[in-house]
Amino acid sequence: MSLFGRGVVSMSVVLNQLDKKVEQVTEQVVAWRRYLHQHPELSFHEEKTAQFVYDTLSSFGNLELSRPTKTSVVAKLQGGQPGGVLAIRADMDALPIAEENDFEFKSEYEGVMHACGHDGHTAMLLGTAKILSELQAEVPGEVRFLFQHAEELFPGGAEELVQAGVLDGVSQVIGIHLWAPLEVGKIGICAGPMMAAPDTFHITVLGKGGHAAQPHLTIDSIAIGAQVVTNLQHIVSRNTDPLDPLVLSVTQFNAGTAHNVIPGSVEMVGTVRSFKPELRDEVPALMERVVKGITEAHGATYKFEYEKGYRPVINDAEVAAKLRASLVSAFAEDVVEDAVPTMGGEDFSAYQTAAKGTFFFVGAGNAEKNIVYPHHHPRFTVDEASLPMGVKAFVHATFDLNR
Repeated sequence: MSLFGRGVVSMSVVLNQLDKKVEQVTEQVVAWRRYLHQHPELSFHEEKTAQFVYDTLSSFGNLELSRPTKTSVVAKLQGGQPGGVLAIRADMDALPIAEENDFEFKSEYEGVMHACGHDGHTAMLLGTAKILSELQAEVPGEVRFLFQHAEELFPGGAEELVQAGVLDGVSQVIGIHLWAPLEVGKIGICAGPMMAAPDTFHITVLGKGGHAAQPHLTIDSIAIGAQVVTNLQHIVSRNTDPLDPLVLSVTQFNAGTAHNVIPGSVEMVGTVRSFKPELRDEVPALMERVVKGITEAHGATYKFEYEKGYRPVINDAEVAAKLRASLVSAFAEDVVEDAVPTMGGEDFSAYQTAAKGTFFFVGAGNAEKNIVYPHHHPRFTVDEASLPMGVKAFVHATFDLNR
């Protein structure tokens, strides 16, 4: 008989069973995370990772599995109780970074590592799928477990999965990011803007090269490029409302081959981060105006390319409120805090175009253990005590959001 059968057992007993299930699966979740950390794969190349996830899910039972793309996996669980359709997402890809950690499960692949926590995300969702598949008769509605490829590389795996129809019929979608700036034991959630739209730009200043001893016979692309870098910062400080978050960073400046040669061109690459659609649309024109004005003033020409990346992650207020209540109930009031929006980007935003969605942070940093390195750092890691917190958050959210 179902745990939710009339007069059988109280909800508190059900929730207590969930917590015991989380405790029982924690050791396995940690082991999965360590295996995945040892065997990282780059975006759009997660063949072995996807197969590992598929095989692991196959061992649980009660799940309908599919492969929407070559390097992704979706599992569907049809619960035994009435309810909605909830999707839960984890990303699986690693980064082209040479790991500098020295623990026993460090990356076995040179120049590739899980430097953002996606190994933990995948392990947590596997643990969640295991628990819920074992409680199929008690689960409300349908749950879709999205094991997504290529979060780190535009155009991103989320967009491909949405186009493949994995969210068709889904009413709500949630996802976790293990978050190094947040101390382990804390959870951060907010309604509205949470992560920014990450756009990229390429600028080439075309001057006239020559001998460094005769600068008057050249059009110095480096001197002109330096002015471009400096003046682009005026867009943030002087051309836009200071109450509208905006980041404009030049991250590459490439030119020259010798100490006595003024190069004929300079290439610059960078990123723009924003939340407001209107501001996002306005910035490219402001940038090109600066580049055009400076290059023309010095007799040079230019090339300007601007590429929009992921949409900003804007959490649905209704789902965020329900999820916050679920998290407070599962943990405690002092565990759940308001997440501070970040200018980092995330392709979870693609799912929010197809269903009401909320993304939240689970603290993974721990200064006492020297787990202090930022995401995308060669010594990044997470406090593994964060993993059962993520699993617990997911399983409780399934019962609270899907009823």
